[in-house]
Amino acid sequence: MNRITAQLHTQLSRRGRSARRPAQPPPTLVAVAHGSRDPRALRTVTGLLDRVRALRPEVPVRLGHIELNEPLLTDTLAALRGDVVVVPLLLGRGHHTKRDIPATVAAAPHLRARIAGPLGPHPLLAEALHTRLAEAAARSGAPTTAPGGVVLAAAGSNDPDAAVDTARTAELLSARLGGVPVLPGHASGTGPRMSDALRALAGLGHERAAVASYFTAPGRFASQCADAAPGIAAAPLGAHPAVARLVLHRYEQALASAPLSHEAVTVGV
Repeated sequence: MNRITAQLHTQLSRRGRSARRPAQPPPTLVAVAHGSRDPRALRTVTGLLDRVRALRPEVPVRLGHIELNEPLLTDTLAALRGDVVVVPLLLGRGHHTKRDIPATVAAAPHLRARIAGPLGPHPLLAEALHTRLAEAAARSGAPTTAPGGVVLAAAGSNDPDAAVDTARTAELLSARLGGVPVLPGHASGTGPRMSDALRALAGLGHERAAVASYFTAPGRFASQCADAAPGIAAAPLGAHPAVARLVLHRYEQALASAPLSHEAVTVGV
């Protein structure tokens, strides 16, 4: 009896210590922005991550850039320990999401990491694009009804998957606008250019098509596309609440896909 009593006391003590053990903090969300020489870009991305923190105060959030801005992703990862989920603030598949970011994460073997898919395509982006178009119409004094035609202006990429993702977002925005024609127009890479999309819409009778800015933040390509707009030009997505929710959605998707591991794995959209 004495031995059984001692064993029960030991087991209860262990359980008590286990119950008092503090909960592990959630993995750090490392948001990856492209970077830009435009000073507005860093301010915009910082504002977006402030919204993310407000939605989930318990989740540590850090920022890293691929190029042009500090902190660079390499430096952000070097300063972290433990579990991280890398969330690209990029809008489709391409060289950065398929190669650059995975290579940078793989060069940080001290971390247990997963890489989320890019933000787009997703209906939440169509929601944010719709809002930005409405804001641009209000500033210009244009009617608040849906525009006659829209060019979805995107950076573009040499990876054909990027054009596929942008085209899907154009479909989502068209549906959001009640069937208004929305055509993708790229500033670079493969796929139709802005001029191609504008000519196609003009052929449909939409001479002054609106431009929806499919960019996370201001920058050179966003400015070029806005300058080419024959009608209203919307602002980039920026710190829209729907984008902040989408960042957390990609984070949660990555966590639910599989346990964190030393080998970085990219989670599909």
